[in-house]
Amino acid sequence: MRLAIFDLDHTLLPFDSDKSWNQFLIDAGVVDASYYQERNDQFYQDYLNESLDIRAYQRFATEVLRTHPLEQVIALRADYLAQIIIPGLLPKALACIADYRRKGFFTLIISATNEFIVEPIAILHGVDHFLGCRLEFIDGRYTGEMVGVPTYRNGKVEALQNWLTERHATAETIHFYSDSINDLPLLERADAAFAVDPDQKLRVIAEAHNWPVIEFTDG
Repeated sequence: MRLAIFDLDHTLLPFDSDKSWNQFLIDAGVVDASYYQERNDQFYQDYLNESLDIRAYQRFATEVLRTHPLEQVIALRADYLAQIIIPGLLPKALACIADYRRKGFFTLIISATNEFIVEPIAILHGVDHFLGCRLEFIDGRYTGEMVGVPTYRNGKVEALQNWLTERHATAETIHFYSDSINDLPLLERADAAFAVDPDQKLRVIAEAHNWPVIEFTDG
């Protein structure tokens, strides 16, 4: 199996989908603004600092799923997609995915964002499959806990291998696109690594490894 794998936030999208979802909830008056803004900003800074507690973050990120009727949150997500995600889609990113599919690659998004947010965004990008942080769902409700390996840092490599094992498949070739130093384990595992508008730490490593540094944004 030839795989073309893409990180989502700041790679296929020009912003962080998790952070923008939380901001959307704040702007819509669905959650307490001061509490959510402070927590949202702190967790995002932790991510940038490579110190994010992914399980603590997902408990925060799923609070609205646990405290509001699921039908309401699904409707909010549809509005979020229409107002934030669809206008933010990047033609170059979409074209890159489509080109890989024409070449016979299996296209895959692997994101540290939870699957409730990743799934509809993956559909919009036309990828063959996606992996995100899986959320525990019991008796029709999200618990705030995660199931399986968190798709974050080394967890992306482990989750990918688990997915391949479940499919009784092997990766003949892996191309991986990311912006973040947090994805270094999978970038180093890939046969071809691409740094997409990378953060400063990743840019230094990409230049040292002669990895292509590219942009999907037009700016």
